[in-house]
Amino acid sequence: MPGPKFKNRHRLSRKEARALQEQFIGSMGFSPVLSEDSLDVAETEKHSVILEGSLVVGFFSNDKLFPTVRCLMRAQPDKRYVTVDMGAVRFVAGGADVMAPGIIDADRSIREGDTVWVRDERNRRPIAVGIALRSGEEMLADKKGKAVKNVHHAGDDIWEIS
Repeated sequence: MPGPKFKNRHRLSRKEARALQEQFIGSMGFSPVLSEDSLDVAETEKHSVILEGSLVVGFFSNDKLFPTVRCLMRAQPDKRYVTVDMGAVRFVAGGADVMAPGIIDADRSIREGDTVWVRDERNRRPIAVGIALRSGEEMLADKKGKAVKNVHHAGDDIWEIS
């Protein structure tokens, strides 16, 4: 199977790379970028992506920057996480939004609208990236309804190109 077809791939300047790192830190509390010297931006049929070498570390959706699940696996952040029980994993990993009853832990500093990452309770490994629909405290207190809108998950088209 041939690799992904990138259009308009170009190297970011150090200044642009630093600005992107700051954007990641602002939205996620960490930067997945290891080197400012090897960051590229490229277009696929559906997405604008950030590449570090051959690894897709981030993507834009509705002009908002998100890290990829593969990037989260490498970076192992300790902020903005939502932990789901094993019963919810297959649904979230399949693209479903995160429902409050499946949440067993969450970073209490999460605010509504924050970019968050979802992990499973057993391995604590990233399975999805999304947008918080309520605060971390509310995710733990209120056990009804949607808590996180799923934007990217293991196995989707972004996962496949990285």
